[in-house]
Amino acid sequence: MMRFYFLSVILASKSTGSVDEDEDQKKLMVEIAVSEHTQLSWILTCMVRLPRLQHLHQWKAKIATQKHGGTVGLLTYPVLQAADILLYKSTHVPVGEDQVQHMELVQDLAQGFNKKYGEVFPVPRSILTSMKKVKSLRDPSAKMSKSDPDKLATVRITDSPEEIVQKFRKAVTDFTSEVTYEPARRAGVSNLVAIHAAVVGVPVEETLQHSAGLDTARYKLLVADAVIQKFAPIKSEIEKLKTDRGHLEKVLQVGSAKARELAHPVCQEVKKLVGLL
Repeated sequence: MMRFYFLSVILASKSTGSVDEDEDQKKLMVEIAVSEHTQLSWILTCMVRLPRLQHLHQWKAKIATQKHGGTVGLLTYPVLQAADILLYKSTHVPVGEDQVQHMELVQDLAQGFNKKYGEVFPVPRSILTSMKKVKSLRDPSAKMSKSDPDKLATVRITDSPEEIVQKFRKAVTDFTSEVTYEPARRAGVSNLVAIHAAVVGVPVEETLQHSAGLDTARYKLLVADAVIQKFAPIKSEIEKLKTDRGHLEKVLQVGSAKARELAHPVCQEVKKLVGLL
């Protein structure tokens, strides 16, 4: 259950039209504790044509790896994401490059609903994170994913230092020992450079200057060490919080109550407009 708490939370914040929200307004909650998410998701699902969802890149990538095709839940998951965003009348959403297409769906749903029923939802804007996409350590043509069956492909915050070192040692590169940043030609090494730059917080060019003279084998260890140092305080805090189950449950209870307070009137407004009340 504790793992469920850490993985199944979303950030619910009252929209003020500003990207810089007051920290006191941010709450963590388990999504399933707020039924308005699934209610709005169903209403929005009724506004989406099947081909639109089938043409989404992530859907096509997922079903390509599944023996019996994808489930309906997987197909309609982007609509649930849209409900998560629109339910709180969000104006800005930080996303990675792989979620841009899903955000376009969110924007289209907001505009479509507003056109049909009146101005209800702000059309949210995407805020691209500085590192648009973290690639898999085992297949640098694909994004790093927690659901990847190859355990060496994904680095987790909760990994031990030994596990992180092993994963970077096994990272796919090429037969050239020099460290360069050429995503089109040297995807594996370039992925390591991008990760290194992101965790250290410096531009790629500066990262390359610091790694001058290193071969890829030694550079992998350098990147692993940088990731370990970056994750260490976060991992320590996670371990500390896991020992206080009561505190975690209280945080989720407070967050869920606040989320319901914000979500209920919006969901009721939508239901009334579409004729469900």
